[in-house]
Amino acid sequence: MSDWRPGLIATDMDGTLLRWDDTVSAATVEELGRWRAEGVPVVLATGRPPRWMRKIREVVSTGTAVCCNGAVLLDLERFEILDEVALQPEELRQITTELRRQQPDMWFAVEYGLEFRHEPTYQPRWDVDAPGVGQATLEEMLRAPVAKLLVRSETMPRDAFVELVAAVTGDTATVATSSPDALAEISAPGVTKATGLARVAEAHGVPPADIVYFGDMPNDLAAFDWVRQAGGRAVAMAHAHPDVLAAATDVTLTNEQDGLAAFLRGL
Repeated sequence: MSDWRPGLIATDMDGTLLRWDDTVSAATVEELGRWRAEGVPVVLATGRPPRWMRKIREVVSTGTAVCCNGAVLLDLERFEILDEVALQPEELRQITTELRRQQPDMWFAVEYGLEFRHEPTYQPRWDVDAPGVGQATLEEMLRAPVAKLLVRSETMPRDAFVELVAAVTGDTATVATSSPDALAEISAPGVTKATGLARVAEAHGVPPADIVYFGDMPNDLAAFDWVRQAGGRAVAMAHAHPDVLAAATDVTLTNEQDGLAAFLRGL
């Protein structure tokens, strides 16, 4: 595959495109600009909600971003939500009721549109006082469809926590994790970064065999599998989660070593 060239570049953000200080290196900006100038779309595929995508527009200012692990498509230039696959109130009530029954020490938050609401006992790690962020009761949060339900425990071990959440949700939702904390991100059934990316790739007329996808965490696995099985390139960062490394077609340098840019230069 030495002469293989992508028709579309897709990348996770945290731990992949972004360095640990939340910036993008000059080398990566230059390399992505070179490919975009040649007509190759660059697509961001992230667990981040749309409200966390403002700063990245300094680097990738146009095109569509796949947000909330595939649930939301965001037009970066106009900063408008193009589409959202939401969890419905009935599904939300079923999931939260059973989770809290099995483990009372679980706290909930929701993402919808550009808004974030969390229970008073839920402890956000970022943007605590940012616009669009506020407290609400669980009942208030479950009255409308949401792009993502977040569940956090301050006492359970991470792996046991994620296993419990996945067992409770079953086929009623999709569970992803991209944090070292006991935090689970729950989307509508069948929603993954792969399904969101597939919608964007189809709009560009690019098959998965012509996509290179960069990632580092388990919420990238569905996209890795989709691209790899079609003959595309699934590229793990050197520091990636063991499951991601095992699923990759290629491994590049870490995000701090400009691994994304280094791999693209090699093509």
